[in-house]
Amino acid sequence: MELDPVEYAILSQSVIAAAREMGAKLIRSAYSTILREARDGSAALLDAEGFTVAQAELIPMQLGSIGPIFQPCKALFPKESLEEGDFLVINDPYSGGQHLQDVFFFHPIFVAGEVIGFAASVAHHLDLGGGAPGLNAGARDVYAEGLIIPPMKVNIHRDWHGGGFQRLLRANVRVPQQTMGDFDAQIAANNIGVLRMQELAARYGVAKVKAAMAALQDYSERRMRAAIAEVADGTYRGESQMDDDGLGSGPVTVRVAVTVAGDSIDVDFAGTDPQVGTNLNCPFASVISASVSCLKAALTSPDIPFNDGALRPIKVTAPKGSLLNPNHPAPVRARMISASRAWESVMLAISQAVPEKVIAQGYDTTTAFCLSWLGPKGWSVYLEVYGGGYGAGIGNDGCDAVDNPLSNCSNTPVEAMDQDFSFFRVLDYMLRPDSAGVGARRGGAGFSRSYEILVDGPLVSHYSDRFTGQANGLFGGGKGASGFCRVKRGGQVIELRSKDSFNLQAGDIVTISLGGGGGYGKPADRPAALIQRDLEDGIITPGHAAAWAAE
Repeated sequence: MELDPVEYAILSQSVIAAAREMGAKLIRSAYSTILREARDGSAALLDAEGFTVAQAELIPMQLGSIGPIFQPCKALFPKESLEEGDFLVINDPYSGGQHLQDVFFFHPIFVAGEVIGFAASVAHHLDLGGGAPGLNAGARDVYAEGLIIPPMKVNIHRDWHGGGFQRLLRANVRVPQQTMGDFDAQIAANNIGVLRMQELAARYGVAKVKAAMAALQDYSERRMRAAIAEVADGTYRGESQMDDDGLGSGPVTVRVAVTVAGDSIDVDFAGTDPQVGTNLNCPFASVISASVSCLKAALTSPDIPFNDGALRPIKVTAPKGSLLNPNHPAPVRARMISASRAWESVMLAISQAVPEKVIAQGYDTTTAFCLSWLGPKGWSVYLEVYGGGYGAGIGNDGCDAVDNPLSNCSNTPVEAMDQDFSFFRVLDYMLRPDSAGVGARRGGAGFSRSYEILVDGPLVSHYSDRFTGQANGLFGGGKGASGFCRVKRGGQVIELRSKDSFNLQAGDIVTISLGGGGGYGKPADRPAALIQRDLEDGIITPGHAAAWAAE
């Protein structure tokens, strides 16, 4: 159906606005700090075949492959088999999902008995069972990481509101108020999406709404192909490394060949190291998200809607049994670390073709940091996702103390932690001087946060990376600083590994410190005024400034 350009503009922007409203509803309705404050969740609208049309600008990792994640649900439960009140659920990384803590809800949008699309949401849930509260650093298979939900069809009237599925979830989580509240937030977000699309269909007709959804995807495809066509044909290679496999062996390397041919790109991770015995393995859906998000960020402008149309010109492959496409039942909880190395390897490869459009490596390591305690009133679980310093670009310094490009989580205010958690308190939270990589444009600075433990018995668990490695610069730029996690107990300082868990005592001080991003260009080309500004802001110290000038 041909749409009038004015109607297309109205309908397409209305669909995008509805997805954004879903995202706002999800965050504002949430109970846990990981969703309410850190905003670790996402929302999107899909067409009747389950292809992404529009999404809220939240977490690229969760949304980059939400269409492919829906397909296993569609295969088992075709839209023709759905009834009013049904919705689809999945979190199983070996059935198309990512990791168990990201649970996807898909609600069909019915108009006059016909499914015209789906409202989708995903949230990182604070606790979903498994071998340890919030984060099981010692998991050696996916079963130890939490409750596995294969593609399922449930009904809001029969299976929720005290029904069997809701009771099953509640029985398997340690913090039911927060977790079940976040599930309700997902349902509320999806209900908003359903309502807004039904309103559009009532006003403009189903045929025009369907045509607008298809046209919006086609528009993204055209813009993506036009951007790719500007890149010189050829095969470009890159690689990036994790410190270790979590068991003391390493480094672990991700390798990629990016082949540009006309207006399409092939991303092939052949040569990547085999899967490992810890939770660093990356499900293939996450590899798609990492690859496509990187290419879109490097080659296109932000005004291009990120939907399934943008995925059409890009093919992604990874060897089965590798770090980026593991065999069942390998654990995958920390898949963001290996996915970030996939992002970096693609960025490094494409930098050879378009050096002016890329950025240096940042401290591109999702650091999941969890403090948990079983008190007299039950479990209390604090979980936060950190980033570090961002990589610099040709005309800009890297951002200081931000989450990595695939995660995009927000800061959790100290006041929110004080309100929700009684077993620890934050002592300091600061940018880390001299952590940024030098260059004509410096990398972003990392940061540190320290927690004082107020009771006996809590557990700290975390996964991170670049405790020995560093973020590399580009075109002469220097490396960012490494990170660390340590516990101060009296006069003793206990250094923790980058993937670790440790039992705590009252009076312990736990410090997590994240590194900086790599610089871009030769340090000698940095203007003196910018060095002086960084000195005044405390980003660098006088000794570091002198060393910078010497380079």
